[in-house]
Amino acid sequence: MAQAPAPAQSKGAAAVQPAQPKSATGCLVLADGSVIWGHGFGAEGVAVGEVCFNTAMTGYQEVISDPSYAGQIIAFTFPHIGNVGANAEDIESPNPHALGCVVREAVTPAANFRADRRFDDWMRAWGRIGLSGVDTRALTKRIRTAGAPNGVIAHNKAGVFDIKKLLAEAKAWPGLEGMDLASVISATQSYGWDDGLWRLDGGYAVHSGNPQGPHVVAIDYGMKRNILRNLVAAGARVTVVPATASFDEIMALAPDGIFLSNGPGDPAATGIHAVPTIQKLLGAGTPLFGICLGHQLLGLAVGAKTVKMRQGHRGANHPVQRLSDGRVEITSMNHGFAVETATLPANARATHISLFDGSLAGLELIDTPAFSVQYHPEASPGPQDSRYLFEKFVGSLGAA
Repeated sequence: MAQAPAPAQSKGAAAVQPAQPKSATGCLVLADGSVIWGHGFGAEGVAVGEVCFNTAMTGYQEVISDPSYAGQIIAFTFPHIGNVGANAEDIESPNPHALGCVVREAVTPAANFRADRRFDDWMRAWGRIGLSGVDTRALTKRIRTAGAPNGVIAHNKAGVFDIKKLLAEAKAWPGLEGMDLASVISATQSYGWDDGLWRLDGGYAVHSGNPQGPHVVAIDYGMKRNILRNLVAAGARVTVVPATASFDEIMALAPDGIFLSNGPGDPAATGIHAVPTIQKLLGAGTPLFGICLGHQLLGLAVGAKTVKMRQGHRGANHPVQRLSDGRVEITSMNHGFAVETATLPANARATHISLFDGSLAGLELIDTPAFSVQYHPEASPGPQDSRYLFEKFVGSLGAA
């Protein structure tokens, strides 16, 4: 079908709505009125959110189950999504958080020895909507030009759609700015974690934590499991606490270090309740490490500003330069907000920058042991150039 989206419209102009093909069982309706037809797969239903694109060629299960994608519909630029099926191991949270996905080619039977089901069956089981047969290159170019739009993804096997109603839903959705999603998807109670990294010959290392290692308290704003596995692999004892945990509750756990996790939504909205706690933790002098949303919250805690990006960074091939020695790391990224470098206070300095657009990709404080990165050093679908950061953090804590 390869339906291309209509080009972005000028203000006040009506978007072209192509006639529904007879074979269409799914559609993507954008807030500007554009209608993209395709073949639905996975669950039937309707979901509304922000439409973004991801350039990774592998790891679609990890991407869809990443809590940072809450409230978003992912357009994969790589055409062959679903071709290696799905399994019970390659997930980053107890259930997927992305609302759905848009792909070029139809989902094929699983072609990998680790698969235990087809990808479309996995999507259906988790209530997630897929749309295939779309010109994802054209959709990506539209997002790059006009920014990530609000949209509705819909799947109905009978091909029955109320486009006017779907368009109204897309227009009415408020967008991610001002939305605190971390509090919605965070863990509701504290728990310990001691499982380690995955190996081909044995799967995930179970109960492999070091009971004598330094104690890291990880604040869950939408935590990826592989972050916890890397902290354990680096030698830490890990306790996870909810995003709403207070300073006193965290300090009562006697942490040697604090970790600020990734997560979805607007960091400024999450920061309303998170920043005062982080500021108290910084005042206590406990070493701190943040990733993605955690990086943005650290920036806000020291007085910097965050901004919504037009298209964001999402993929497994993002070059980042380490300013201390000029080394370039190929990183995995997933963020639609960024800390503005120009707003960093005197006690904070940039440590990494994106070589795509020069945006801030890392910072550290010069008056207290705290640092953070915008990218994902733990990412399974991407490269592992940056996993040293976990050893750097845990190694700085010493023995408990």
